[in-house]
Amino acid sequence: APRQGSKTAQVVAMLQRKGGATLSEIMKTMGRQKHTFRGFMAGAMKKAGHAVESFKPDGGERTYRIDK
Repeated sequence: APRQGSKTAQVVAMLQRKGGATLSEIMKTMGRQKHTFRGFMAGAMKKAGHAVESFKPDGGERTYRIDK
């Protein structure tokens, strides 16, 4: 489990929300660019055993979510 209060813990909490989190919300929290987030998803989230779902609502921004 990520350290409480760490950026990873904050992002995991955002992804566990019912509606998930948009890429821009996650980028703002992490203070990083898109390519850094993609690496984070491919590395840290996968190693932690989280299956991340990606979807794009009609006319909306790409959103990511994980099951609790």
